[in-house]
Amino acid sequence: MSETTAAAVARSPIAASPATVLDGWEVSARAATGASTLSDETPLAKVLVRAPFDGASRKALGVRFGRTEHTDVGSGEVLLVGSAPGEWLTLGAPGTAPALRTALEERLAGTGEFTSVLDLTHGRALMRLQGPAATTVLAGVCAIDLADTVTPDGTALRTSVAAVVTDVVRDDVSGVRSYLLHCERSSGQYLWDALLDAGSRSAVEVTGFRGLGSAGSAR
Repeated sequence: MSETTAAAVARSPIAASPATVLDGWEVSARAATGASTLSDETPLAKVLVRAPFDGASRKALGVRFGRTEHTDVGSGEVLLVGSAPGEWLTLGAPGTAPALRTALEERLAGTGEFTSVLDLTHGRALMRLQGPAATTVLAGVCAIDLADTVTPDGTALRTSVAAVVTDVVRDDVSGVRSYLLHCERSSGQYLWDALLDAGSRSAVEVTGFRGLGSAGSAR
């Protein structure tokens, strides 16, 4: 009797219904029709770099604290985020975390500084709130000033969102207001539900995985 082994499927902490499989991950099969959406981006590769705050490693990475840049690391596009003093979060396409980690280690090898490069892909949740209602919805669960003059496109910060410690990254896509929200895996479903509740009066709809979106210019 032959045995058939099903391919392993990775799952986000955020429930997807209806669901489909994309790049080895279970994701939402929904397709929103409205302008304002919430999507689960947890399948994106997430690699964290820790290094001295303002030394050779920062220069090698090319992104300062509180800012972001769409760039190439290794053989593909990533979003590099200066998420905290001495910390950089790198987001890439699903399944690329091992290669991304290696490419970052090689880039930092010649700095002469003590650095660490960690794959956080399965330990964190990531979601994107996008569209004309995004700022209003986020303002309902976050005390940060989201005005363009204070937090323009390309801004990164760590704050409380619905009482959850969250990295908030303003990452507009093709001129449309968009925020990436990154938190511990254990808080993913709660934060997702809080955003949907805050967006219930603004017609925010769940949609399927979007990925990194359009590359932006250096910020």
